[in-house]
Amino acid sequence: MTSSSETIDASVAGTWKLGDLTVNRIGFGTMRLPQDGPAFAQGDSSDRGRAVRVLRRAVELGVNHIDTAAFYFSPLRSANELINSALAPYTDDLVITTKVGPGRDPSGEWIWADPDQLRGQVEENLRQLGRDHLDVVNLRIARTHTSSSVAEHFGALAELREAGLIRHLGMSNTSPEQLAEARAIAPVVCVQNMYGIGSPPEHHALLRHCGEQGIAFVPFYAIAGAGREAGATTADGEAVLTVARNHGATPTQVRLAWTLHQGPHVLAIPGTGNPDHLTENVAAGALRLTADELALLAA
Repeated sequence: MTSSSETIDASVAGTWKLGDLTVNRIGFGTMRLPQDGPAFAQGDSSDRGRAVRVLRRAVELGVNHIDTAAFYFSPLRSANELINSALAPYTDDLVITTKVGPGRDPSGEWIWADPDQLRGQVEENLRQLGRDHLDVVNLRIARTHTSSSVAEHFGALAELREAGLIRHLGMSNTSPEQLAEARAIAPVVCVQNMYGIGSPPEHHALLRHCGEQGIAFVPFYAIAGAGREAGATTADGEAVLTVARNHGATPTQVRLAWTLHQGPHVLAIPGTGNPDHLTENVAAGALRLTADELALLAA
């Protein structure tokens, strides 16, 4: 599979709608783009020219859904600025999804916005991306606040949606209760939560619930798993390696394909600064797993 992956377009995985915006189910995440090494480590900044080439190559390969955030930056690079430089003026079919809630000061220290500070974060994304509105904005919930009310924060974003600064809203790192609370305020087009092979039953349940409600489920760390920001840090299990050998694919491709097989509403946003890895990630959309292989991976 990998030998011919350069000919595979992102459309091979099919499409889904984020509200009224149609996207190919294989997208691109920019979290790792501004730096070399682990995300948010404030280490060496990435090579700017290579990052721009990766973004342009992603679009050439049919990617029309890009995930970003204003807090994706290194000392010399900003994911939003890289997107702007590489892809503006934007094509009509390109959907850029960003997220607000967290922020980072110039030293990289994390801060969390109060409801009345969310407009400033939205406007920061607008300035950096060079847009007059944002396609999709996810409210990112802190890991320690997944049982807290989101009404004030999500209500503030709903007001910005009514004002025309935001087209569609989503939730990130959310719980079923928070999702229900948000949906009572305004439509939610996507949920972006940690998910992948080996996820616990409650994560599978939320994925299924989103599908029943017509909400896109967009996993993060589908490849990295417990490695989170640092990337994949553990060896792949025998099941993943067996399926990869069956298809002449890489373990990363198997993980992405397994994710996409969880439902037509599931989108993938793998990120990389490596052009070869980008091509392999897009090609994973063409990998069709059998029922026996899916059962093996689920076990």
